[in-house]
Amino acid sequence: MIPIHPALKLWLELGGVLADAAETGVKAFGKQMKPRRRGSYKTRRPGADTLMWNACAALLREELKPHGTKVRLARYLGVPKQRITDCLKGGRRMPDAETTLQMLNWLAQKRAGRDLSM
Repeated sequence: MIPIHPALKLWLELGGVLADAAETGVKAFGKQMKPRRRGSYKTRRPGADTLMWNACAALLREELKPHGTKVRLARYLGVPKQRITDCLKGGRRMPDAETTLQMLNWLAQKRAGRDLSM
């Protein structure tokens, strides 16, 4: 062991603590910057650049105003009711292609007077 001058001990300990904190910060930063999926596929999120989804969601929200229709739609789609809320009101999720097509089919059938969820 190399003898250390007493005046330098505090600085060496402080340097060690700072090095540990920097290593932890780099690990956290690396996790945040890591892509969620490999490849070029990027999940779209609802927003200003999803004009077609916004129009579809507005039509569905209008149709889902009567009491109980959201539950019936969720049963028809085979998803929890909260998933419908997340997609249509929360703006946190977008349904996959198959679910979107099922929603559009449900909407068209409901407007034609046939409710598929009954």
